[in-house]
Amino acid sequence: MDESSLQLVSEIGRHLAHRTRPNKDFLVKSLGKAANALALIKQSPQPRTAKEVQAAKKQEDALKPLANAVVCGGLLQHADKEVRLLVAMCVTDLFRIMAPVPPFEDKHLRDVFKLIISLFEDLADTASPFFSKRVKVLETMAQLKCCVIMLEIDCIDLVLEMFNIFFSVVRDEHLLISAMTSIMINILNESEEAFQQLLEVILQNLIRQNKDAIFTADKLAASVIKACAQEDELNSLVCGFLTTCIHDRDAMGSELKEYYNEIFSKVFQCAPEMLLDVIPSLIKELSADEVDVRIKAVNLVGMLFALQHHVVQKYHELFVEFLKRFSDKSVDVRISALQCAKAFYLANPYDGTESREIMTSVGDRLLDSDDQVRKQAVLVACDIFSSNLKLVSSKLLSQATERLRDIKITVRKSALQKLIKVYRDYCKKCYEGSMTISDHFEEIPCKIMMLCYDKDCKEFRFQNIEFVLANDLFPEDLSVEERTNHWMHMFSLFSFPHEKALDTILTQKRRFQNEMKSYLAMRKKLKEICPEETQKKIEIMFTKIAAFFPDSHKAEECLHKLNQIKDNSVFKLLEKLLEEQAFTTIGQTMKDKHLVMIGDSNPNYEFLRLLFSKCSSNIFSSEHVKCILDYLSNNENGNKDLEDSSANLLLAIVRNFPSMLKGLEKQFQKLLEQKSPVNDKLIEVIAKAGSHMSFNHSDIYPLLKRICLDGTRRQAKFAGSAIAALSFEQSVFRKLYEELVDSLYSKRNVPTILQSLGFIAQYSVSNFETQVEEITSYICQKIIQMEHLDDGHYATSFHDTSQCSESCRLKIYGLKTLVKISLHCEGSHVKHNINGVLDILSRMLRESDNFISIATGSCESDKAHIRLAAAKAILRLARKWDLHITPDIFRFTILIAKDSSFFVRSTFLSKTQKLLKEHKLPIRFACAFALAVTDGTDDLQYQNYKYMREFIKDYSILARRRQTSAVQGVIIDYPAYILVFLIHVLARNNDFPFEVCQDEKPYADLCSPLFFILQALVDISIVEGAQDIVNDAVLHVISIFRAIRKVEDAIDAQITPLHMLAEIGIFILNEFNHGGISVLQTPGQILLPSSLYRVSLIKNDTSSKCPKSFFDEKFLSRVFHALKESTVPHGYAQKPAKTLPKHGHKGQQDVKKSNVNIYGVLDSASSKPDDLSRREIANAKAVRPNIPSVKRGKCVPSSGSGTVGLHECSMTEKQQKIASKHCEKTIERNMLSSSDSVRFKGSLTESHVPTRKSKRAAACSSENAVTSSKHTVEPSKCRRTKRKDTCGSKLM
Repeated sequence: MDESSLQLVSEIGRHLAHRTRPNKDFLVKSLGKAANALALIKQSPQPRTAKEVQAAKKQEDALKPLANAVVCGGLLQHADKEVRLLVAMCVTDLFRIMAPVPPFEDKHLRDVFKLIISLFEDLADTASPFFSKRVKVLETMAQLKCCVIMLEIDCIDLVLEMFNIFFSVVRDEHLLISAMTSIMINILNESEEAFQQLLEVILQNLIRQNKDAIFTADKLAASVIKACAQEDELNSLVCGFLTTCIHDRDAMGSELKEYYNEIFSKVFQCAPEMLLDVIPSLIKELSADEVDVRIKAVNLVGMLFALQHHVVQKYHELFVEFLKRFSDKSVDVRISALQCAKAFYLANPYDGTESREIMTSVGDRLLDSDDQVRKQAVLVACDIFSSNLKLVSSKLLSQATERLRDIKITVRKSALQKLIKVYRDYCKKCYEGSMTISDHFEEIPCKIMMLCYDKDCKEFRFQNIEFVLANDLFPEDLSVEERTNHWMHMFSLFSFPHEKALDTILTQKRRFQNEMKSYLAMRKKLKEICPEETQKKIEIMFTKIAAFFPDSHKAEECLHKLNQIKDNSVFKLLEKLLEEQAFTTIGQTMKDKHLVMIGDSNPNYEFLRLLFSKCSSNIFSSEHVKCILDYLSNNENGNKDLEDSSANLLLAIVRNFPSMLKGLEKQFQKLLEQKSPVNDKLIEVIAKAGSHMSFNHSDIYPLLKRICLDGTRRQAKFAGSAIAALSFEQSVFRKLYEELVDSLYSKRNVPTILQSLGFIAQYSVSNFETQVEEITSYICQKIIQMEHLDDGHYATSFHDTSQCSESCRLKIYGLKTLVKISLHCEGSHVKHNINGVLDILSRMLRESDNFISIATGSCESDKAHIRLAAAKAILRLARKWDLHITPDIFRFTILIAKDSSFFVRSTFLSKTQKLLKEHKLPIRFACAFALAVTDGTDDLQYQNYKYMREFIKDYSILARRRQTSAVQGVIIDYPAYILVFLIHVLARNNDFPFEVCQDEKPYADLCSPLFFILQALVDISIVEGAQDIVNDAVLHVISIFRAIRKVEDAIDAQITPLHMLAEIGIFILNEFNHGGISVLQTPGQILLPSSLYRVSLIKNDTSSKCPKSFFDEKFLSRVFHALKESTVPHGYAQKPAKTLPKHGHKGQQDVKKSNVNIYGVLDSASSKPDDLSRREIANAKAVRPNIPSVKRGKCVPSSGSGTVGLHECSMTEKQQKIASKHCEKTIERNMLSSSDSVRFKGSLTESHVPTRKSKRAAACSSENAVTSSKHTVEPSKCRRTKRKDTCGSKLM
């Protein structure tokens, strides 16, 4: 066969040599035959004998014509691809047959290889019919290893070109990659000088990112690297290159030095064993000075650890250095380390020590000083949690959830998003059964709930958190039963702030739904009633409704657009959503259907989505309530904590949505009959939702009645409310009342009976009124004033921090019942008894020893609790009976703020603050905060400042709102008015130095409450920068001090500290305002309680126009500094008001500002006319219009810009009737409507002619004038105005 093939090849070679210009067809036909023939010729073995040499010579001679024809006939440069392919096939077979001797001379080899390399370039065309033949050529060249000849003939450029062509045309074909790899490895093994260049080409393609998936240059490069790893010499050369990059990269000329980390990473992925000796060198990279070098090293080492865990164990020092990068000084390095931590943990979740150390480092970064690092730490931690929820570290989870309280809003937002995802994944796992409910994960929604208190970010307001709880917290397809299970476990972890936040969210939702119902109802009646009036009401409604949305302005605009829609389908859907109490109903489908119809491209789509959500029962529903009742009914495990939390959750839902219990009455009643441990809470549920439930009264009443008679006080409290909520007939109340009275007289379960009587007084007044006097007398004589009681005197827990005896507790219970009777019952008996009750309370405050049994072992504790109970009782009674609270009772009450017992002080102040915040207490009781300022406990001092700040802020804003409808200049609504009562209390202090002394300490000690209030009143930060409110407060204080310096104590005229205190107060205020303010106007009338103050009975002479000065300025300065050092707590920020801007009232625009020194307004007679010190009035010529200016005398008289009214709360039967029926309105009115007034006349300079303003102010005095010691009082009338506070005093 070889003979004939050789002969054919030889003939073809001769024919080709004789043809000078052969055409393509001839060439293709001839070369095709030659290629086929050559393929049949086998490679001859190396000749050893003469015969073999002769045969080899013969073969060479036969092939030589074809070889000569190829190189000399121009076939190597032929333009046709098919011809070139056939030439290449012949050439490769010639190389095969003639090996190891090249079939061509050296001068022709370059052209031969150029032809073959150009053929490789066509390998990119895989669809070509010649592709398989080209692959055959590639495989033959790889097998023959003849490409190394290019190195021998110095064709390095051709080798580089071939390498680059390989990487550009390679496809994901095993044959191609294998053959190309073989060729390149053969060349690399033989190259020395060109090795660096060739290796760079390979490494460049190793890190090359191909966008086209069909190109696999990186795979080819990885294949070459893997093959190099098997070759010791090549292995050492590659490692040497990488080592040079690490240790001496600046000296390298290669462009790859910038990418050595990527190269290192890729090499490690394909041939990790190649780099084992190089890895220790990375320690230097991790600790390099350059930040970018450390970042790359961290990423590289992190990748190494993630790919090959044994590297961590083998190179522990490298791991230690890697951990140090978590606390690197560079933020970017720390972030990179965190990103690597995620990859490390995901690759090695079950590892022990190293994974724990990585998690510890991540936890440390959650507290990093940089917010970007903390944000990244949260993202990494949450991704780790989601990867395997079962292996979550509870400590790390707790640290991550704490980032919801981060100081940076961006961190809080990221934490919220990621933790919600973690919690959703956890809920899915629980539903699938692969996890059980865990407290660690249930802490996530608890912390989310606390975001409601974040005032810095509008995304965390209650309006937004509602949507988080409704739409984001749980997976959409999670069943109501599963949601309820999570809610119950979650609620078991709630503290008071959590419950308050949830209650606020639900309360806002309820209010929103009520407003929407009102709007929809009014919209239906739009045509029936006046359209204009209805439209105004709708606009008001829209303002209220919009406030429940995250963006109220946008919501209000959308509501107006919604109101213009004529299609009623949207409004019908809203009505259905509001009526439906179930969670999964057709309403949900309708809602989704409407949203699809609207389309998310609609500009109002997002608003409507939120509107539909808020109208639906998307957080809790009647189904949730049923699930809770099912759990309580079938709680076989006896988990008491979860049972309690379930009942508390039920109560939280029903408190806002009582109608969700409709239809569940039978199940609820069965649960009550089981005598469950949570029956107390179930009864409370009835108290809240009874009006929405349909019980058979004969079934439920016996249970409630038994509780009222034999249960605990707490049970009786809610049982009574439940009876009232279920709307029983009055005959039921009457019978119950009779049984309660019998039980009281028989001394059976007295504490509970007293509680039940209190509820009868509250809910069934008609049944109580007939025996009010009798029961009140019994409680007073047989319980409160009895020294020994029959119930024993063992000590029991009364409060978390204190104890009192059973006897003491019973007296307190009796006192509470008296208060309820006094507050809720009407009639002459109650009015008659209130003075007796107040007398008992007064004695309790002053003589608590007389109300305790000496035999008890808790004497001091009992006395403290008696005082506290009496003080709290007066606070509650003050709302209705403040007119009857005498100055002494008031003084004894607020002095409880200085009680010897810390428990009594703190509890009393907390109760006072609560009632003031709810506007259920006259403002004068806020004096208690000032009296407690000297308390030695830092926590209580801080709390007092907090209470006072809240009081001043709330009541200042409220008073300003009322100013438009109030009598001009009357200031009894303003916080500053409490000074009127505080000064009187301070003046009656027995320790006050009546004789002026030069020791400032006694004055500083006694005046600290005054200092405290003045400091708070001028603190602009309290009223959020509202300068006008501070200005008003300063003017009010000035007016009060002026008025007090004109009067004397109504109880004891010999007491002079009133004027001393006023003088000290003026100086303090002057110091706070840095020596001067601009005075534009002062209140037209200052009303002082006639029960506390009266006009001085001493006849004034000419010099009496200047109030007497008790102290010189230096002494007052010493007092001020002593007060400042002893009273001002550390860190209390005080921003004084410097100037008072002009009010924008008409007629004042042209009034020139007068810089009047506060102290100078009430200066003493010793001031000289030319005195330019701080005690003088500046610019005295600038006065108000209509006030005649006169020459300034030797002393400056007190201002008479208005009048000073002394008012007294009337004791007439008419006013008592008003007080009993309309307690709040009477309290508000009596300050003006029944006041005794005396007018004082004057001006800033001197005038005995009353101005128009003075007359108008004087007209606000009472109708019922009272004559006071030679002073003529002119009766005048004033219109009634609403006043929240009153003097709370009567003339004794």
